[in-house]
Amino acid sequence: MKLAITGKGGVGKTTLTALLAQVYADMGKQVLAVDADPSPCLAGALGFPESLRELLHPISQMDELIEERTGAKPGMVGGYFTLNPRVDDIPERFSIVNRNVRLLEMGSVDMGGSGCICPEGAMLKTLFTHLLFRKDEILLLDMYAGVEHLGRATVDFVDAMIVVVEPTRRSLGTAAQIKKLANDIGLKRLLLVGNKIREDEEERFIEKNTPGIPILGFLPADLSVQEADRLGIPVYDHIPALKNSVELMVEKIAKMDFER
Repeated sequence: MKLAITGKGGVGKTTLTALLAQVYADMGKQVLAVDADPSPCLAGALGFPESLRELLHPISQMDELIEERTGAKPGMVGGYFTLNPRVDDIPERFSIVNRNVRLLEMGSVDMGGSGCICPEGAMLKTLFTHLLFRKDEILLLDMYAGVEHLGRATVDFVDAMIVVVEPTRRSLGTAAQIKKLANDIGLKRLLLVGNKIREDEEERFIEKNTPGIPILGFLPADLSVQEADRLGIPVYDHIPALKNSVELMVEKIAKMDFER
């Protein structure tokens, strides 16, 4: 199962990714969670201890590794470098593991609107493709609001993209933009999760205004999310209502037929 989680900034996609990761791990699944956000914070949401987090570094910032694998220094535009560097050892070598969840930080490259023809760009693109081809594990991609990491050659290997929204028109507007971008590259399997829901009326608002994306479920609003962050503990442990809601989503996903 390979799921990409995205949405407008601040809607709670990292919280959902962390909850999904721990739910699947506690089911006995092999889980690889990938933080592909330019401002990585998935380790905190998962409650990884600081001693482990100090060992985690974004792949895009590993200059020596990038030069070793591509044959060129990061930041170089033009010139010669390997477009398909070796990456098969990276997920295990540069990830950290806690409570049966393996976490890898991808980092990002400034794409400049049309893609980065540079060593670090080649490294991330090849690594991302490799992750999508891995088998026998749950792959969760915590992304930013867009589909820049997904190309036409790899899109068929993502089972679904989960778009997280708040009960606001701006958030749903972003969901509509993500849907269009995803559809443009051939990704049709989208699911919607409504977060920070305070009352039934907000659920109905999302149901009425969804941009044609099937609704996977809803997560209740809870200020304890911020409290868990301050305390450095996983939301999975701190807020049973969120855990229970995500367990229902996982059950629903298991019943879906992701026809390729």
